[in-house]
Amino acid sequence: MSAGLWNYMFEGLLVTLQLTIFGAILGLVFAFAAGLARLSGNKLLRGMGFAYTEAFRGLSALVVLFWLIFVLPTVFGVQLAPLFAGVLALSLNIGAYGAEVVRGAVRAVPQGQIEAAIALNFTPWQRMRKVILPQAVVAMIPSFSNNLIELLKATALVSVVFLSDLTFGAQLVRASTGNTAGTFGLLLVAYGLIALVFTTLMRLLERRAAASLGRTVPPGMIARIFRRTEASA
Repeated sequence: MSAGLWNYMFEGLLVTLQLTIFGAILGLVFAFAAGLARLSGNKLLRGMGFAYTEAFRGLSALVVLFWLIFVLPTVFGVQLAPLFAGVLALSLNIGAYGAEVVRGAVRAVPQGQIEAAIALNFTPWQRMRKVILPQAVVAMIPSFSNNLIELLKATALVSVVFLSDLTFGAQLVRASTGNTAGTFGLLLVAYGLIALVFTTLMRLLERRAAASLGRTVPPGMIARIFRRTEASA
């Protein structure tokens, strides 16, 4: 490919990374807000958390993106920047799935430890910050890792609204070169490599979080394969 075509791919890669990283950060905010709201003793907060979770788990991220890009300007006169609209649509969708991860992980913390914290006169905030969340976060990371990869794959949806992500850049390259198999083969490799990097980073984060609690995380599949190979050599 010429330098100009490589630029299409590189610029698209940057947009895809921005969508993934900022979508993950904002999705994490939505996930913790909704997940903890569903555990609240306040009925209003529980209802809001339930409504958000069920609504955005059932809605297509593409439909939400269409609303943010096309409906808001027409009906409400609100025009969002395309990149922000993409981040918001993806984060609302992935945050709803993450909320269930947060809720499940918090509820999985042994009740005895919570009772011990109550016996030590910890306030509800202290119990959450010092006892519950440190343990729950370690349990959340593997599921969040899966959600992150799902978010990465979902970024390709923004190419439908002509936001120049990696998939859109590949379409431009294919249109210029006519090489469909080669272009989309390269696209598959690119997404696979990005996913591998994110998975590795999340695995390292999981190990670090577990180590802070004095725990160990079993080695990943690749590490196990290498160990078995070394043992049989």
